Amino acid sequence: MIKALIFDFDNTLFPTRTITDEVFEGVYALMQDYRGSISDEKLEAIKKELAGTAFQKVADQFGLPEELRKRSVELLNETTYDKPIKLFKDYALVKSISLPKFLVTFGFMKLQQSKIDSAGLRQDFKEVIVVDPEISRETKRDVFVRLMHKYSYKADELVAVGDDPESEIGAARDLGIKTYLFDPESHFKSRGVTWHEAHYDKLIEILETDKIQA
Repeated sequence: MIKALIFDFDNTLFPTRTITDEVFEGVYALMQDYRGSISDEKLEAIKKELAGTAFQKVADQFGLPEELRKRSVELLNETTYDKPIKLFKDYALVKSISLPKFLVTFGFMKLQQSKIDSAGLRQDFKEVIVVDPEISRETKRDVFVRLMHKYSYKADELVAVGDDPESEIGAARDLGIKTYLFDPESHFKSRGVTWHEAHYDKLIEILETDKIQA
């Protein structure tokens, strides 16, 4: 029987690209000082990746100069976002779920906390967990294990919902937790996930069926 759900945040509950340019405006400005090593094409590719990937991973992927990386991290550590965030249209279905829901997200602490507040999500979740990779080595797998121990959940009593097959979905699979890959733009192929859907209506159907069977 499913007893709780664990949700990712970015690109799972709202389309991150809608605020990416505003959030990283300062980083883009810093990049202008390094245009000798960052072409127009590379800059556009970086911007595209930042809409769905942590800055640290993007910096590694594109081999950004260490000085630029350091200056960007210093800037992002103090960056916040206070404008309203528009959630995915069918978030109302997520909100309607009566089971305990947990929000687990990785990123710069002040930024992620401010985004969660701007989206008005705190009251919808039993617990909100933000892990900042700049100050913690904890992984999503570690967080999932911590939640299981804290609330005495077994792996088969949970569903992890997210957009990244290699991050929260991969961590859940490793622990034997059911996975719901949310993929509204059909970016991925179904490989080893429990459910792969473009909307949340299927999640509601799954939970209703589970309730009846229980």
